Amino acid sequence: MNVFELTRALIEIESISGNEERIGRHLYDYLAPLAARYDGAVELIAVEPRRFNLFARWGARLDVTLSTHLDTVPPFYPSSEDGEFIHGRGACDVKGIIACMVKATEALLEAGQRNFGLLFVVGEERSSAGAYHAAENSRGSRYIINGEPTENRLALGSKGVLRYTLKANGKMAHSAYPELGDSAIDKLLDALHCIRSIQLPSDPLLGPSTLNIGVLSGGRAPNVIADEACAELMIRLVGDSASTKAALERAADGRAHLEFVLEIPAIRLGSIPGIPTTVVAFTTDVPVFNGAWGEPFLIGPGSIHVAHTLEERVPKRQLIDAIEIYQRMVKELCNRVSK
Repeated sequence: MNVFELTRALIEIESISGNEERIGRHLYDYLAPLAARYDGAVELIAVEPRRFNLFARWGARLDVTLSTHLDTVPPFYPSSEDGEFIHGRGACDVKGIIACMVKATEALLEAGQRNFGLLFVVGEERSSAGAYHAAENSRGSRYIINGEPTENRLALGSKGVLRYTLKANGKMAHSAYPELGDSAIDKLLDALHCIRSIQLPSDPLLGPSTLNIGVLSGGRAPNVIADEACAELMIRLVGDSASTKAALERAADGRAHLEFVLEIPAIRLGSIPGIPTTVVAFTTDVPVFNGAWGEPFLIGPGSIHVAHTLEERVPKRQLIDAIEIYQRMVKELCNRVSK
């Protein structure tokens, strides 16, 4: 398969977070002959029932790891292509990147390069379960090249994430007699109004911290005063989270209560001379690895602006370029270790 064919084949395997088993096994079957032919090893590493990270390596030591995630966001939709783009769920986030890393691996092995590996993890789009597991089971890698859509520019930094569930409780009553009840939805809306008024921090490199109220739910029926309501919040962090957490608690106090879900810090990243750079507002698995897989770099084909949308696509030219970029980075970083 060429990189376009492999990208489309991977897109066709639905792998929404929690359902990554089939794509993991497909890639295992694809990589097993490469492991056999070039004296390497490939394994599926259990993270949770029916969820596996995939790790492959070639050489006596592990200098560099090419890594990205296996899962996508919903909804699934199949692939298509035209002269310029490959379309479909995961085209840029992250099936095209997987395909580029695999094709770069084939070219590197054929050219005699060793001492590098591949790590594909589950759950990045939801809880980073695979990355947390990998961080506890490192293999001695000195550098990790993480793949996310950066339009083939090395990211100098990326924002972090702070997630909460905001819950409010009340008392049911007939909606004709609201004085007999206590609306959880009203409480939730009051808390959200205060939260939306918080002045969030800003950073000279990463820009402003941002808030998204991603999910709202609550109530029983239009003619019933709501006894429960909740919202799922995500804040993009640009630095220390202490002041933001304190502001959220103050805003919710007396109206609703916050349940902590997840925190991933903002990070600064390295560069390589000659490769263009950028700064990204999204969050990756890199902070979760926490150095366990080596010094991190972040780069991949495609634009984050179309990821997670029904217009998701990846430019074919960027797929071809990414194969060369990944090869160059692996060679250069392996040479750094050897010096």
